[in-house]
Amino acid sequence: MHSTATTTSSRYGALARRKASGVALRFLWRTVLPSSKNRAQFGADYFTRTATAYTNICVNVPPEAVYLYNDSSGTQMNGQNLYAITFARGQLPLVKGFCSLTLYNDRHLFNANPLQRHSLGTKNKTLQYNADGSLTLYAGVTSPGEDKEAKWLPAPNGTFSLYLRGYWADKARLDGNWTPPKIERLK
Repeated sequence: MHSTATTTSSRYGALARRKASGVALRFLWRTVLPSSKNRAQFGADYFTRTATAYTNICVNVPPEAVYLYNDSSGTQMNGQNLYAITFARGQLPLVKGFCSLTLYNDRHLFNANPLQRHSLGTKNKTLQYNADGSLTLYAGVTSPGEDKEAKWLPAPNGTFSLYLRGYWADKARLDGNWTPPKIERLK
């Protein structure tokens, strides 16, 4: 007989694997939904509905929101490394509302950290752009440096994932013509 913890862990793993089968985009980004056809209107696809609800509580239908996630090099990102994602000048997510990059721990929960920061995005008015107009955001256990800390998502010591959400997305984002840049492992 399995313990409750083992059963819950197994269930979570199966659901996470289902979510990981989402629609692949460039640079190892994927959509949350396993089919671009259902667009969060699951009908009788109960397994997908359950997987999405378990890991994301709920999702909005496009064009209200578009969800992308990344696990870097095909393996889960680990907080012991420092990662950077740089949006070239004029290449921030195409949205009419707002966008955010959110960090989740291995249980798909916010990571407790001294800054109490779980996401960065267009609602953060103190983001500092690079000299060339690009924007670099960082994720990892260790700060990228005092001068970059306003653009840093503190990560757990273990595995984590990044989600990029766009609300009231532009047509290019909805039809898949725009994808986020590659997440670079710095160290």
